[in-house]
Amino acid sequence: MHQLPVIDLAVIAIYLLGMLLIGVRFSRKNKSAAQFTTASGTIPGWALGLSLYATFLSSNTFLGVPGKAFGSNWNAFVFSLSMPLAAFIAAKYFVPFYRKSGAVSAYTHLEQRFGPWARTYSTVCFIMMQLARMGSIFFGAALALQALTGLEMRTIICVTGVCIIIYTVLGGMEAVIWTEVLQGIVKTTGAVVILCLVIAGMNNGAADIFRIGLADGKFSPGSFSLRDFSHSTFWVVFLYGFFINLNNFGMDQNYVQRYHTARSEKEASRSIWLCVYWYVPVSMVFFFIGTALYAYAQQHPEVLLAVKQQAAAERNVPVSMLQPADYGDKVLPWFMVTRVPSGLMGLIVAAILSAAMSTVSSGMNSTATVFLKDIYQRYIDAGVTPKKEMKVLYTASTLIGLLAIGAGISMIGVGSLLDMWWELSGIFAGGMLGLFLLGMVSGIKNAAAVTATIIGILVIIWMSLSKYLPPEWVHMRSHLHAHMAIVVGTLAIFLAGMVLTQVQRLKTSRL
Repeated sequence: MHQLPVIDLAVIAIYLLGMLLIGVRFSRKNKSAAQFTTASGTIPGWALGLSLYATFLSSNTFLGVPGKAFGSNWNAFVFSLSMPLAAFIAAKYFVPFYRKSGAVSAYTHLEQRFGPWARTYSTVCFIMMQLARMGSIFFGAALALQALTGLEMRTIICVTGVCIIIYTVLGGMEAVIWTEVLQGIVKTTGAVVILCLVIAGMNNGAADIFRIGLADGKFSPGSFSLRDFSHSTFWVVFLYGFFINLNNFGMDQNYVQRYHTARSEKEASRSIWLCVYWYVPVSMVFFFIGTALYAYAQQHPEVLLAVKQQAAAERNVPVSMLQPADYGDKVLPWFMVTRVPSGLMGLIVAAILSAAMSTVSSGMNSTATVFLKDIYQRYIDAGVTPKKEMKVLYTASTLIGLLAIGAGISMIGVGSLLDMWWELSGIFAGGMLGLFLLGMVSGIKNAAAVTATIIGILVIIWMSLSKYLPPEWVHMRSHLHAHMAIVVGTLAIFLAGMVLTQVQRLKTSRL
């Protein structure tokens, strides 16, 4: 086990204690479900924007993005470039819609529009997506912290998870938001420190990074071809990013719930733009870290040897079989273990913990809210008392946290962290977004919505699983890239619903 210096352990201890104290501080306010879920609408816009930014900047970004840039290029950065377009639509249409509705749950209006099935379907999709997201974040944090501390990954996931459960259950949404403000600052500082250390380790500083990166195509955003959607081109990632971000800002309870915590509609809209203004440049920093590590490895071959040997041992395969994408996620943890000086390691560990805690805590709170509003009150006890509401929220938050810990443990050993999360989110989010967009069009009947959703689900299942078909059925496989699942699935639901509605109108007009 790597023994961290006392000063680093002190920084980590102070950070964790601070998170718990924030939870205790706000626990005194949690006397109602409204305070627990929306902080009674008292959060200033700037704090809400930083909270949204911290949720976006998870350990999937902190570790997965540099690993992706190391193993390939800047193609995945196009995801960030799609955010402003999705933010514009969300600020202009989604925020006013949810603020006027007054419903804390993002899925209540779907029942009003199409019936209980639509609300339940979206709720299940959201919960599954959150478990996948929180699990991948736990795994990403454990991947780095194992290299830094030598602790077993399952132990790291369990200890981190219990800490998050405590302050999230104690403090509710207000604690989640204010801890995320602090966490956003901590992990941004950590990223800048890491980048400075990598640049300082190059023979000629940043000049070598640009020279090596440009020579090896590491800054490429991908092909701009409009004819090829079977590979991860610029347009494939842009479309994926636009639809995922539209789902985040428009359908994800994580974000919708926080629109209600703002003091006004105007501040809620501004918070979305503040999130974008922070995330886009900071995500660029993480991509540059990955490219910088690639250049660093060219000047320090021992880096690749050590990382390859570790990855080969974990996968039980020869070193010669590994590709850069197979060990990209391990390069940054290795660099931190061997190159970060004493005194800064505690800050880096705190930054990694922040990257995990910020997204998981908001996921726990929002999922518990959905369980209370869309499952418990809808199907179990519609007349639940305020005291019982709080009990349900506390219990659901704890259970969701424990399930997320289990999901994180089950993901130990996967390849690219970012690829895994992007594929899972595309599967679970496609149906939700398509149904939501269909609900915004007047005249769509319940029967058309049901049929269109079934069609969309089948399309998403086919695109996601057809790659596992046996060789003799190769002609039935999808030739589109996996990132296109949410794009095609969303469009399949929306267009099918529109077509079915027009057909029904033609039949009615002929009668």
